[in-house]
Amino acid sequence: MQRRRFLQNFAWLTGGLLVGCNKKLYSSKEEANLLKGVVRSGNRGVANVVVSDGYNLVLTDKSGAYEFALHPEATSVFISTPSGYSFIEEKSIARHYHLVQDIENRKAVNFELQQLDKDDNEHQFIIWADPQVKNAKDVEKMMAHSVPDVQKIIAAAGSSALIHGITVGDIVWDEHKHFADYDIAVGKMGIPFFQCLGNHDMDYNKGGDETSDDTFQEKYGPTWYSFNRGKVHYVVMDNVRYLGKDRDYDGFIPQHQLDWLQKDLSYIPKENLIILCLHIPVHNGVKNNSDLYALLQERNVHIMSGHTHYHRNVIKDNIYEHNHGTVCGAWWTGPICEDGTPCGYGVYKVNGTELSWHYQATGETADYQQKIFVTDYNATQKQVQVNIWNYDPAWKTEYFVDGVSKGELEQFIGLDPGAYATMLGPNLPQPRSFAEPKQTDHLFKAFIPVNTKNIVVKTTDRFGKVYESSLSI
Repeated sequence: MQRRRFLQNFAWLTGGLLVGCNKKLYSSKEEANLLKGVVRSGNRGVANVVVSDGYNLVLTDKSGAYEFALHPEATSVFISTPSGYSFIEEKSIARHYHLVQDIENRKAVNFELQQLDKDDNEHQFIIWADPQVKNAKDVEKMMAHSVPDVQKIIAAAGSSALIHGITVGDIVWDEHKHFADYDIAVGKMGIPFFQCLGNHDMDYNKGGDETSDDTFQEKYGPTWYSFNRGKVHYVVMDNVRYLGKDRDYDGFIPQHQLDWLQKDLSYIPKENLIILCLHIPVHNGVKNNSDLYALLQERNVHIMSGHTHYHRNVIKDNIYEHNHGTVCGAWWTGPICEDGTPCGYGVYKVNGTELSWHYQATGETADYQQKIFVTDYNATQKQVQVNIWNYDPAWKTEYFVDGVSKGELEQFIGLDPGAYATMLGPNLPQPRSFAEPKQTDHLFKAFIPVNTKNIVVKTTDRFGKVYESSLSI
């Protein structure tokens, strides 16, 4: 929502009620913008909860009370939900905030928490990247395939499991009316979901970056915030900077967000795990990524991003970035992304500060982590290509030709054969022919005798889990 609208409303806060001919009851600007409230759990105040407006951050006192002067640019007031408490939600959409425009005159801004009945050091979360629905057919595919797949994951976790979801942007594809369909999808999955802003979730041509988030904020609240579960501190940031014209944007994190993050992290023990969620990948898509990296030094950090419609894992010093394959794949044109990664999402398990994960291909089992392709190479050899989409340098590969081990596969950069076959052409893929195969480095190859009968590929991930695929030739 627009900041100038809030500026007009500031005076209603404690001590700043406007009367008659614009005469203020209190002259102090600081006092006019003073915000107060209490964080409670039942009849008990909850101490040391971080309350913020995206600029200021304060801790609640021993009785759960807080107060601070609302920042002129603030659009919401939110809490960083502490460990040991349920997430505040409404039909599974996270509601850990109050919009400034909705706060009643001179009324305290309070938050009500509910204590969990179990330890939350063990929990799970799901990362959805780019559902990106544009029309009714896209929504139908999301509802028919993506939602039931997540429901199976949740059911398998058990009714007592603590599990939440985070969508890392491009909830819709410019058509904001489909936010309502996404909300229905989240409601059907039945777990708390947090949202990041994507470039296709913005308002276009109504101003600069300061007004491009209006609709999103009215639907889902702040575009940067944090919350906690167990020994994990989750941070959501907005790294899509709208440049004020049509769909022109870049990847950039404004200084006021970096300042907020620095303050936010000051409340978090150095040993805690940090999960930082945003839309545009940091390693190659954010112009000032070095500023962010500097704030995250000496931390155990995993970054969760989307945007690219391919899957890539990038490790830089203490930071592991998971640039996820998308829920919609190549914009709902088929079962894969542009690099051959299946449509899907990330599934993560937390044990204390230890994180494990797998990429969940929609409609497949968790063991589906690779695909084998065999093509003729010359008169005496065939070429084996294997796409191992969630590969990182800690993985190991081995292949067997007619039952005999031949050692490791050779990694290379190239095009996934399935993406090449289904996306390369003037009218491919349908219904959106702009999608094209993208080069990826999670491809592996070997050459085998032309008379080979069977090829087996075994891969071992960084957690020791072995995946095996075979193909009869």
